[in-house]
Amino acid sequence: MPAKPKKAFPLRIETALYEALERTAANEFRSVNAEVEVLLREALLRRGIKVVPPEKRQRGRPPLDKEDI
Repeated sequence: MPAKPKKAFPLRIETALYEALERTAANEFRSVNAEVEVLLREALLRRGIKVVPPEKRQRGRPPLDKEDI
């Protein structure tokens, strides 16, 4: 099942803040975009706002069919 498309929007952000996001994202092996999503979810959760978790995306290669073996 394909994942739902994500909403795109422009974001203006201070250079120093973006650089801090880049460093944090690199330490967590995430993109800056994914790091922003994680931080927003954490901030909303601390405020008591529940957000439906994203669908888990399959990673890696799809399983082989028995016919392919």
